[in-house]
Amino acid sequence: MKNNFISYSKKQLGNGLKNIYSNKVVLMFLILCIIGIATTGKPLSFTVSEVLTRFGRNTFLVLALIIPVLAGLGLNFGIVVGAMAAQISIFFVIYWGFTGITGLILCVLICTPIAILFGFLVGCLYNKTKGAEMITGMVLAYFADGLYQLFFLFILGGIIPINDTTLMISGGIGVKNTIDLTGNLKYSLDTVSMLLLFRILLILYFVFSVANVFLRRKKQGNTEYKILLSKIIGTILLLILTFIPAIRDFLGTDRLLLLDAITIGCVLASLFAVIKICVIKLIQKHKDIEINRYIAMIIVAIIVYALTYIPVVYDITLSISLPVCTYAAIILICGFNRWILSTRLGQNMRTVGQSRTVANSAGINVNKTRIIAMCISTVLASWGQLIYLQNLGTFSTYGAHSMVGQYAIAALLVGGASVQMANNKQAILGVILFHTLFVVAPLSASNLFGSSLIGEYFRVFICYGVIALALAMHAWKTIKKPTKQQKETK
Repeated sequence: MKNNFISYSKKQLGNGLKNIYSNKVVLMFLILCIIGIATTGKPLSFTVSEVLTRFGRNTFLVLALIIPVLAGLGLNFGIVVGAMAAQISIFFVIYWGFTGITGLILCVLICTPIAILFGFLVGCLYNKTKGAEMITGMVLAYFADGLYQLFFLFILGGIIPINDTTLMISGGIGVKNTIDLTGNLKYSLDTVSMLLLFRILLILYFVFSVANVFLRRKKQGNTEYKILLSKIIGTILLLILTFIPAIRDFLGTDRLLLLDAITIGCVLASLFAVIKICVIKLIQKHKDIEINRYIAMIIVAIIVYALTYIPVVYDITLSISLPVCTYAAIILICGFNRWILSTRLGQNMRTVGQSRTVANSAGINVNKTRIIAMCISTVLASWGQLIYLQNLGTFSTYGAHSMVGQYAIAALLVGGASVQMANNKQAILGVILFHTLFVVAPLSASNLFGSSLIGEYFRVFICYGVIALALAMHAWKTIKKPTKQQKETK
């Protein structure tokens, strides 16, 4: 009995050490962030506010990298072309004089087909360079940047007439280095009210449910017909509730206090877990593992909410407000990533990513699947760049896209992702850790060494260092070790 206990303890210890080693990058950044926060000389609320601002600004771009990784395309340095598509659309929307959410929607409508075209071309190129997609993406980013600068420096004003002196360099040929988005697209998404967002989502869900009712009735008779009708009725009731003055006033703002966001999130998570447990108990019996997972979710939600009663945490949550629509976009892309990977196309992408040989044997069109994955990633990257620039408020014409790939990839890797595997949780964790270090490094260096430049050099070194380490580990893992027969032959 004693020997069994010792062997079990050793096994658990071994598994724990293995998990620590596999998450060494995450732990290293976590330690660096804690040290940096402790030595900034700034209140914790300042750091939290800055990190949350950067989180809303950058996370969409990082989440755009997940699908190519799972499809076997590696770290997509080619998302730079998606950012270029977004910046082309921004220039013309500003030139035409559109502002606010109307201008942003027009940007989406313009940049999406451009991004699909760019993604298709990049996907075709990657299919010609299988096994070397990442280095191809790096070189492609520089080549695309040359064409982009040619377009903005010569074609605009030189070939395509642009009659706007506020956008063009003196002489009329070439776009200015910096374009101020104040008064047109700045905060165009951040300032969308919760009420408008909620009503739009309810209307879209209503239309989807109605269409689903007719399709199900036509194909399967009355199968699940009553459930779909109950969803439609529930949607209508929720829409009616938004006209109640108290609810309308609460949803009428574009910002949500961090305390309210945590409370709502904990309540929704708990309700979701309770509903899931009830469904499992009634329909799927003997699923204790799934029930334990949802019980753990409830416990975590209770602990997170309880933390808000700590005075320091309470003060921070009351001093920070979040742009609801921007964070809703992040939630939607997380849901999109989960949904598409559960579809047949997503399963094909996973299969292609694991083994192109197996995928070919299964009858999957490998090249087509890779191109679709690249098109999706490029489109999402273009939307992410729109979110980034509208929040930043300024548009650096020739430099806004230059570091998009490196920073997004570094953030993804910091969260524990690899060249072969990535998910939403790793992307979110990576953004938080990476940008926490970006916020605290200059302040900490200035406080300790009297020069913020040391912090700047350190965080740039960390950015490229993480990417280099990931690529080196990928190369090391892909080296085929000689078999016993090859060793004996030698």
